[in-house]
Amino acid sequence: MISVRPLQRNKADRIDTVPLHRKGFARTFTASIVCACLLASAPAAGAFELFGFKFFGRYDEADTVIDPVNYSVTLTVSPADDDLEKALNAASTLVADAEKPVSGSLGLLAKARNDRRRLVAALYEQSRYDGLVTITIEGQNIAGMAPDASFDTSRPVPVAITVQPGQLYKMGTVRLTTDGPPPLSAEEYELTPGSSADSVRLLKAENQIYLDVENTGRPFAAILHRDVVADSARGTLDYDLSLSPGSPVPFGRTVVTGANAVRPGFIAYMTGIKPGTIYSREELQQARDRLNALNVFSSVTVKAADGQEPDGTLPVLVEVSERPFRVIGAGATFSNTDGAGVNGYWQHRNLFGGAESIRLEGSVTRIGANELSSSGREVDGVDYKVGAEFRKPGVLGPDSVYIGSLTTLREQPLAYNRESIAGFSGVEYKIDKRQTVHAGVLLEYEEIEDYLGKRDFLIGSIPVTYTFDARDDALNPTEGYLLKVMGEPSYDAEGSVAFFKARGDASAYLSLDENDRFIVAGRVAYGTMAGADLADIPNDRRFYAGGGGSVRGYVYQSIGPYYPDFAPPGTNPNFVDTPIGGLSLFEASLEMRIGITESIQIVPFIDGGTVSDDLFPDFGEFKLGAGVGARYLTGFGPIRIDVGIPLDPGPRDGSFQIYAGIGQAF
Repeated sequence: MISVRPLQRNKADRIDTVPLHRKGFARTFTASIVCACLLASAPAAGAFELFGFKFFGRYDEADTVIDPVNYSVTLTVSPADDDLEKALNAASTLVADAEKPVSGSLGLLAKARNDRRRLVAALYEQSRYDGLVTITIEGQNIAGMAPDASFDTSRPVPVAITVQPGQLYKMGTVRLTTDGPPPLSAEEYELTPGSSADSVRLLKAENQIYLDVENTGRPFAAILHRDVVADSARGTLDYDLSLSPGSPVPFGRTVVTGANAVRPGFIAYMTGIKPGTIYSREELQQARDRLNALNVFSSVTVKAADGQEPDGTLPVLVEVSERPFRVIGAGATFSNTDGAGVNGYWQHRNLFGGAESIRLEGSVTRIGANELSSSGREVDGVDYKVGAEFRKPGVLGPDSVYIGSLTTLREQPLAYNRESIAGFSGVEYKIDKRQTVHAGVLLEYEEIEDYLGKRDFLIGSIPVTYTFDARDDALNPTEGYLLKVMGEPSYDAEGSVAFFKARGDASAYLSLDENDRFIVAGRVAYGTMAGADLADIPNDRRFYAGGGGSVRGYVYQSIGPYYPDFAPPGTNPNFVDTPIGGLSLFEASLEMRIGITESIQIVPFIDGGTVSDDLFPDFGEFKLGAGVGARYLTGFGPIRIDVGIPLDPGPRDGSFQIYAGIGQAF
């Protein structure tokens, strides 16, 4: 008979001891599935030495162990079972540490007794509840040894482990009952008769039961009865769990600690948790995510109090630690086609105590571009961009951010020269953790020069973007998909021209193995414009393809129709044989991300795209690029380098292009 009293359960710790009883055996012993499982999986501690000091890591234990004793060990499973033997060898610290000395005879005996518990736990994990583990040192069973036993340490002390695993158990009778809602079903947790009876699976199911009860707004479920019986006659494990879920508990007041410059009332508001709403673990996690997204805290803790207040409500406890609010940064770039560049910014993250931020930034690029590029066109001086952005969270509820910006720039890409000043005012609203809407009003004055000369535009537009993000990771996705749809009605007051631009992007990711060593990633994009002729639409609003975020191997903007390769009177010779842009676009990419090591990926890829001056893409002009890239996976995202080759190069394309950045290409 195995009998263990259950540990007290609390809502912060959802896994604890399961009492286990065995029928049909004369001997009695005590075991704990949970504690044993933890013992089986716990890693051995170690240290490393630096300048004479010891730190956590690995080291040569023989240098520090007092009275070092070496030992030899054998592990035998009878009857033989190769898979079970592998699992037991992995669980045994005697086997894992066989090359490391222990501290004296006492240390060896303590290690052996601990190992016995780990091996019993490993048997439970394999649905073996009749198993016997016998460990002998110098031929003596450790079960009968005195605590101060000593051994002949003049040579490696022989240790023998013998395991008789016993029969393989299956689940027998399963009863899950409550004294109120919600009802529990054994089938829902895959605890049906005849299914696997391994201890880890049983504990996982019980943990999920408590989470499911908690997710109905009941954080204080209590155990009325719990029993686990291993019946050797039937080879089954019977499981009986009875819960008292309690009544749904409403949230109460929000208590904020740790705030200094950020207003506590604003923090409570941004949690989005309203007093009187029913307790939800998911609500607590969403509140934590909202506060972290404010970018003003180095740490955020959001949890429910341990008990209810006299009025029956459950307080929400928020603890924050503020980070520095003033930030400056600078960087530099270099390209073999676009020359060098420098950039910098200054940001204040908490202007008025409500996480309002202002960011001032500027950049200068295309330094030395004329001397470096042989496939581009002549440019006049450098490009620059100066801008300011103001953000205020919580304007339309905790899941919204107001964004206002003012930007002036000068740019000289392949297709045109442009000088612009633009102002934007809008809101970003997070519908849920996957869906986001971004909408606003954009007013822009710009002067654009191309093959046909210079023109001025005064454009008002209403850009709206909807995003559905179901990826498992934004910078390095391995599963899921991303959808983005953009629509922008616009009106040019200078030319009295109205037009509408729409674009949709979709990407998907599929891991081919459990370790994410082989990942297939694909992307498609489609865009079209309506309401005006191509010549009446500002050049920067037209569609272009080619470049690192489009079709790799081709120069930025180089795919699509071109102006003539000669300059008649009245045209600008600097723009001979340059892209016109188009009214429609189609792009597609496919790549295989192959993990060579835990941190290095090799990524062969193929991209394709076309731009047409018609409302629909011309697939007769579809261009392909191919290449290979490398990724170095870091904690802040992959560092990416791609080398792309144009398979059908145009007049402005080189033999290859190199792209670098942080994050995957898509």
